[in-house]
Amino acid sequence: MGTAVVVGGTGGLGLPIAAHLAARGDTVVVTSRTKDGAEAAAAELGPGVQGLAVDLSKPETIEAALESITEVDHLVLTAMHPTTSTLAEFDVAAAVTAHTVKLVGYVEVVRVLRPRFRPAASVVLFGGVAKELPYPGSTVVTTHNAGLGGLAKTLAGQIAPHRINVIHPGVVGDSPRWREVPNHPHVARSPIGRLVTVAEIVDATDFLLRNSGINGQELYVEGGVLTS
Repeated sequence: MGTAVVVGGTGGLGLPIAAHLAARGDTVVVTSRTKDGAEAAAAELGPGVQGLAVDLSKPETIEAALESITEVDHLVLTAMHPTTSTLAEFDVAAAVTAHTVKLVGYVEVVRVLRPRFRPAASVVLFGGVAKELPYPGSTVVTTHNAGLGGLAKTLAGQIAPHRINVIHPGVVGDSPRWREVPNHPHVARSPIGRLVTVAEIVDATDFLLRNSGINGQELYVEGGVLTS
């Protein structure tokens, strides 16, 4: 048990991760871009969960937004700015926002909270399998997900002895984004014959948070799609 901060913990994969940490007895802080969204998710998750408004697309506001957090045992960053972009139809503003969230906002959160890390504190950054499997419109997503591996390696030394790792989920079949989409192409490519599940992503995140021998690594949780 400890204090866990889940940035982007009000939806997507962040919400079930926050729920898992709260259920095991951690004090949990979840963040959303808006105060209403953060507080609504915190209320849904139950007593002992706090909601904070943190906008990673505005890095200059992050330090003040996180001021109330006094100690951290686990930090999970799942926040993202969804964008679909190709070279032919490149949206500069959306690309700048998306990259700022992942490659500047993530760093600033770690920088701000680093002095409040307790001795065994650990960090998990969320990327995605688009790093290795680009798809039409993934120009921006593939780029910043690729950057997270380098980010973890450079931060591992700077936040030592605390640990930092990256998780790259595949297509998560029972997630809100994909559960109503039948016959995803990754099913046919997957050696396990199905898409990975929310529970598997939560379990893998927990593994990275608690296993003290894993540091500066990238973990792919995609059912073996990358081997096919």
